[in-house]
Amino acid sequence: MKAVVFEKFGETPVIRTVPDPVPSPDGVVIKVAATGLCRSDWHGWMGHDPDIRLPHVPGHELAGTVVAAGRQVRNWKAGSRVTVPFVAACGHCFECASGNHQVCEHQFQPGFSAWGSYAEYVAIDHADTNLVSIPEEMDFATAASLGCRFVTSFRAVVDQGRVTPGEWVAVHGCGGVGLSAIMIANAMGANVVAIDLTNEKLELAKKLGAVATINAAETPNVVKAVKQITNGGAHMSMDALGHPTTSYNSISNLRRRGRHVQVGLMLGDHAKAAIPMAKVIAHELEIRGSHGMQAFRYGAMMEMIKTGKLRPDLLIGKTYSLDEAPAALMAMGNFEGTGIGVVTRF
Repeated sequence: MKAVVFEKFGETPVIRTVPDPVPSPDGVVIKVAATGLCRSDWHGWMGHDPDIRLPHVPGHELAGTVVAAGRQVRNWKAGSRVTVPFVAACGHCFECASGNHQVCEHQFQPGFSAWGSYAEYVAIDHADTNLVSIPEEMDFATAASLGCRFVTSFRAVVDQGRVTPGEWVAVHGCGGVGLSAIMIANAMGANVVAIDLTNEKLELAKKLGAVATINAAETPNVVKAVKQITNGGAHMSMDALGHPTTSYNSISNLRRRGRHVQVGLMLGDHAKAAIPMAKVIAHELEIRGSHGMQAFRYGAMMEMIKTGKLRPDLLIGKTYSLDEAPAALMAMGNFEGTGIGVVTRF
């Protein structure tokens, strides 16, 4: 098969012909129809993920059609239209037994712990636990865009952030994660304040439901601005970027007993960010992480998509060919463009 491969961290990936994958006894092989271009892939390419072994094929937001299934697979067969969470769970550990597949103790991550979906085919283990059926009316590009950013934002807003109608939500960073969170929080009835460095992204945030925007490049004190808009601070706030400044601001702009959810990855030089712990204690603030979403939890989100309350298709920005993926991957460190990039031509 044709795939994007890199042999050294930080060096230009190349297109190569590599062996086709084969399914494990409880796994499947999927013919990739679309795969998202995510900043997490950029982190992997930069060497920030200890699970990656070289040479490596990145890619973890995928959708396609099953072409082969292992002998232990019961629920899927050739021809099934599927997507998968970026955290594929084992289905047997303590966390899986408690329903928390997103923090599985033995998780399998295509594009990180195994070769991923910047390729014509990808193998996925533990298929009966992890695969999600794609409705016939949903195109593959939209389905692929769900796999990391949208589902992570859904769980961050709904499950971890516990957003309720009328609350104020601050979203720091209007990339794919942030724009997804804005749309979801708006659908949940919240009032959303979007924060970013570019007016282009903030304009898109307004179209997706933000009731107020803050350009952090032009605002001397982002925390003060959020508190003024929300009349005291956000009930729930999210760092959708993954930077010490946005993380600190997200915690600091909360009202008393507010809830911060960290979604943007804090890796490399940003792994040990400062936290205003005195305020966390005095105001009884809550800090949570959000790491993907369980396959069984997709149902509620899919119903909201089906009824039109959520429109993930509106978040898709540019589409690429697989040959264009290496350059697009390397450019993700610059935070350029709006929306979610998706490879749709193989």
